[in-house]
Amino acid sequence: QVQLVESGGGLVQAGGSLRLSCAASGTIFSINAMGWYRQAPGKQRELVADITRRGTTSYADSVKGRFTISRDSAKNTVYLQMNKLKPEDTAVYYCNGHSMVGVDYWGQGTQVTVSS
Repeated sequence: QVQLVESGGGLVQAGGSLRLSCAASGTIFSINAMGWYRQAPGKQRELVADITRRGTTSYADSVKGRFTISRDSAKNTVYLQMNKLKPEDTAVYYCNGHSMVGVDYWGQGTQVTVSS
């Protein structure tokens, strides 16, 4: 089992920045990729960014150039640096761990609210 704990959400004005953190514990050796998803009210959960075990990153078009995913392997932590935030970035952000056998692990979610 893998446990994921997010932190760093909050309220910020448009144009501001936030950094989300996701601390992983448990059988993390089984994780092939880590990612951040978000879900806004009335919308489906969507992938924001992910990073593979090899360090390859990918981003949703809507956040390219504004968000950066990174990791600290020594701390088993993945980060999402969010800059130039927009009101449409408002959502609950979830950390995800995808295992090599196709199991998905989720954090509890952290609210990000961007005011205009």
